[in-house]
Amino acid sequence: MKPGQAVNPGGQDARADAPDPLYERLAAYAGRPAATAASGKDPVNAPMIRHWCEAMGDTSPAYRGPDAVAPPTMLQAWTMRGLAPDPGAPEDLEASGAPEDLEAPGGDGGTGRSPAYDGLLRLLDGAGYTSVVATDCEQEYLRPLRPGDLITYDSVIESVSPRKTTKLGTGYFVTTRMDVRADGEPAGTHRFRILKYRPVERSTERSTGRSTERPTERPVERSSGREAPLRPRPVINRDNAGFWSGVAEHRLLIQRCTRCATLRFPWLPGCNACAGQEWDTVEASGEGTVFSHVVMHHPSFPACDPSGEGGPYAVALVELVEGVRIVANVVGVPYDKVGVGLPVRLEFLRTDPDLELPVFRAGEGG
Repeated sequence: MKPGQAVNPGGQDARADAPDPLYERLAAYAGRPAATAASGKDPVNAPMIRHWCEAMGDTSPAYRGPDAVAPPTMLQAWTMRGLAPDPGAPEDLEASGAPEDLEAPGGDGGTGRSPAYDGLLRLLDGAGYTSVVATDCEQEYLRPLRPGDLITYDSVIESVSPRKTTKLGTGYFVTTRMDVRADGEPAGTHRFRILKYRPVERSTERSTGRSTERPTERPVERSSGREAPLRPRPVINRDNAGFWSGVAEHRLLIQRCTRCATLRFPWLPGCNACAGQEWDTVEASGEGTVFSHVVMHHPSFPACDPSGEGGPYAVALVELVEGVRIVANVVGVPYDKVGVGLPVRLEFLRTDPDLELPVFRAGEGG
């Protein structure tokens, strides 16, 4: 997949004939470390494997029992550092006294990033490219990961693209490559690409317009009288455009492989069961039950709370009667009344004049 394809397949160089002094500075970061001699917070372990498989609905026997291995796609999960900084880590680079171009580990504020990578991100932020979206990743697996394996890794800034114009805005694609080791042996490679961009400005009419269809759960105006914050816009690409077209028509569409009839959600370019590339869709009945859920307390995200107040609010993994699962808000009951097995039914919530999302309302007696 080429940089930019996931966001806008028709993305073009922004004013390719114009000089770009910023790009010259950004390109100098290519080849520098993004993380050095870093370690996973936990060894590979059976509980995380079990939780992953339950969430994904993966029932392969290879991931259970005394000879279990970890699903290969968990490769990045063992390197993730969590939401909290490491205890005792400096709060920022200035606190550590580390210069921006220092290549040694340390002074990362517990983020796991090198000073060089932090310097690259600060340079983009300072130039106005403050928004970020992950566009794609590529993984290569070299050996199975087993419970007890100790994970270490190095990461390098592989490339920074010239300035590109996409549907989201104008910016730069930054690609990092992580080389993962298990007990000192090469285990896999994870290549990750983000777009740091300056969002496209909306017209005054669109940004201040009001929908003629009033939402049932989420007011456009909050009780304070200020306009409610907008939810992040979904990234719509050629792999999921059909799903969002269905949402616009108040239909929840599930992909179905035309070779083996396996249903799949979320939308993917190919079938996990038979690798078939052809598919059609079936419309979900809208009936389901809560398979798992979390309650968001902190940090506060008013835009993602159906009430607009910022939480607490429930986010559930809903199992549809068709057998697939979808992550969505649960509405119609207090957050502390949401539980596993709660019957729910699909409805569509207009969160602002330009965005409508599927949510699930608790059933009678829920």
